[in-house]
Amino acid sequence: MNTDQIEGKWKQLKGKVKENWGELTDDDLDVAEGKRDYLIGKIQSRYGKSKEEAKQEVDSFFEKI
Repeated sequence: MNTDQIEGKWKQLKGKVKENWGELTDDDLDVAEGKRDYLIGKIQSRYGKSKEEAKQEVDSFFEKI
């Protein structure tokens, strides 16, 4: 799924994102609005991951859906 598709379907995808990364708040997801870099940054800070780890997780997640 490319970035435009993610942003376009963000309201539908928020629930799946929340299931996968439960520590992200609804406010985090509202601000993200499907923006990949913002989501990566939030996952990185909430879960203490490196930027590369968070990027791989996000990319893998969106490839599966």
